[in-house]
Amino acid sequence: MGLDITVLAVDWERLEQTPFEERYALLEDAAMPEDELDWDAEPQRGWVWPAASNVPWCGRYEFHSTTGSYKPHFWAGQAWDDVREHAGPEPREHLDAFLRDLIWDTDTEDASVSGLFPADTDPWHRRLLLACPPATVSALAGHWARAEPLLEGLRVPYGTHAACPGRWIEDFDEFSVLLREWGVVVTEAERRGCGLVGLPL
Repeated sequence: MGLDITVLAVDWERLEQTPFEERYALLEDAAMPEDELDWDAEPQRGWVWPAASNVPWCGRYEFHSTTGSYKPHFWAGQAWDDVREHAGPEPREHLDAFLRDLIWDTDTEDASVSGLFPADTDPWHRRLLLACPPATVSALAGHWARAEPLLEGLRVPYGTHAACPGRWIEDFDEFSVLLREWGVVVTEAERRGCGLVGLPL
């Protein structure tokens, strides 16, 4: 089994008010509310509010363009690495800033989330794939608003430098669909004043 990702929008104030030792378990409940799942129903897509009845201050986003796997997100980050030097200064600036905290692994950590959860004891089994407090989400939404109208301009350089048939993100269309989903995630979280957390579930 590969790595999965579940993205939650979180009322950050409620999260900080939750006892330290209970926070991660509550987010796990929001990510996978076992008692509330209907295994015979069609898979949910888009935002689910609330994520679970016992965590009413969380929403869960179900990606349309993936099957829950983290691999498409990872390969979209790799594709951006391949194409960013061939993008114009404005899309490069805003997509760098947008993707860095979401799927483009630059080994940076937001100092404001340090200590919010127990530390990872095994670097190969991360407890969090992303953690963005509301101020970071607001900044991401601003970058996306500037990057989204410029996205189509990457089609040609992407086809030349990043397209890879057989890879999880094969072409520009798949890349742009996934980025636009992240745009929906960030825009709605920002509208609600929420932070974002990504769990490997």
